[in-house]
Amino acid sequence: MTIDQSFYIGYVSKTRGLKGEVQLFFEFEDYMELDFDVLFLEVNKKLVPYFVDQIKMHNNSTAYATFEDIDHIDKAQVLVRKKMYLPLAQKPERDPDDFRYTDLVGYLAVEEEEGELGEITQVQEMPQQFIATVDMDGTEVMFPLNEKFIVGIDPEEQVVVLRLPEGLIDMYFEQ
Repeated sequence: MTIDQSFYIGYVSKTRGLKGEVQLFFEFEDYMELDFDVLFLEVNKKLVPYFVDQIKMHNNSTAYATFEDIDHIDKAQVLVRKKMYLPLAQKPERDPDDFRYTDLVGYLAVEEEEGELGEITQVQEMPQQFIATVDMDGTEVMFPLNEKFIVGIDPEEQVVVLRLPEGLIDMYFEQ
């Protein structure tokens, strides 16, 4: 299997204990819906299958897992920071009406007063809100995404129109 035939779900964040258990961190939102018989870890730009022996899911985007033949911390240590993938066939389908702020990655952000800000390159979920990032003339600009600031979203044109607090964009360019 290649990376083109799979989708990214997260990475191995650290070892736990001496018997080869690892902590997994999920960046895929619907990780609770996934099937974890086999995880593919990226090793030297190739996907290597690891058969899951046990997995304990948690609500904070993490899980503890053990893999077949990984029975010691030394064997598990080499897996830390490896990206995890699953085959595309295992990707859960979402209802088309299930729109999420993370779907705005790739959209053009346009502020009513400032004009075009740039393409949204990243959307992060923070404890109180979602934060979007755009590259504006080589400067990384971040702003909150919420109903208060979003004027409209055009999925066909992939444009989001915003009304951000006055001075928010300017503070990134003040010297």
